[in-house]
Amino acid sequence: MDFNYTLRYRPFDQLLEDVSIDMNTLALENMIEPQQLIKVAKKINYDLGLRINQTREVILEVCHNKVKLPDNFYTFNFAFICGEYEDHVGYGGMSGGTNIQEVPYKEAPSTVDQCAPPTVNCRSCNANPCKHTAACDLNYPIVDPIPTEYDPNNPYGNTCVPPRVFMNCKGEKWELIQILNTGATRKYSRLIPLRMKASQEIECDCPNLYYDTANQAWIKDGFLFTTFETGKVYLNYQGAMEDEAGNLLVPDHDLLNDYYEYAIKQRLLENLFMNGEDVSARLQLVEQRLRAARNQALSLVNTPNFKELEQMWWTNRKAMYNKYYDMFKSYSPNKAFYGINGVSRVL
Repeated sequence: MDFNYTLRYRPFDQLLEDVSIDMNTLALENMIEPQQLIKVAKKINYDLGLRINQTREVILEVCHNKVKLPDNFYTFNFAFICGEYEDHVGYGGMSGGTNIQEVPYKEAPSTVDQCAPPTVNCRSCNANPCKHTAACDLNYPIVDPIPTEYDPNNPYGNTCVPPRVFMNCKGEKWELIQILNTGATRKYSRLIPLRMKASQEIECDCPNLYYDTANQAWIKDGFLFTTFETGKVYLNYQGAMEDEAGNLLVPDHDLLNDYYEYAIKQRLLENLFMNGEDVSARLQLVEQRLRAARNQALSLVNTPNFKELEQMWWTNRKAMYNKYYDMFKSYSPNKAFYGINGVSRVL
């Protein structure tokens, strides 16, 4: 599965607004009905496949052998049982007892500028035009860039929105970092395999389908059921194409937008044609552009990225090693004669 953290999205209403601008005559006559067109965008989301869905991570608290899956859950990628962890309490973390401190008095203006340092408020700046100021752009970016190295203080996603989960792989070692709402950081040092029963919500190449372990789980009616009574489960999944309010989302990409827009225009003209309007010439033109836009969109979505090509190269390399060299692993020849890795220097 290609983990997608960088693709941008926009609501369906914004897509429909762009189409209305191109077909302003129909928009002025109120002949564009959103309820007739939303199913077209949903069909295209399904046509482009899971690669346009955003990969999400969460830690679930299993209680009485079950836990509710996230509301935006769409497809199961993989999961682990969280074992031992280290708890680091940071600023705003939990504290016990009574703590009285003397705070120096400082006069503040009645109207606080939320965009001026050091009073920058991430949520406020994200919701108003001050996000373009130097304070918000430099000190509190809207979306953190993808780090080149593992940094527990800067995981994927928005640093202004806790809680956050960060899964990192270094060779044969997995590291799981969880940032809680209280500001505390949990670092899980042990991840236990979890075997899943096959279902429609699980990817066919999911590694959890092939684990040989006593801990098992299955998905039913929006819940994750487990054979153990309590515990924590790390879940990596593909999120549904909708926002927190349940509104439909579509990808916002220059090479994908034409596919969505021409598909909606084609449905609009088709409805007019079925109602007796003479739009056959325009409908024929739009259908030609739609076919070209669909081919371009599918070509972009199905093209492997560099990371997938690298994984394919390593898979082929290991397969060739197991086929031609692994059989001689138990034999230890003279390295001075055979050279490196037991390969003979004499042809």
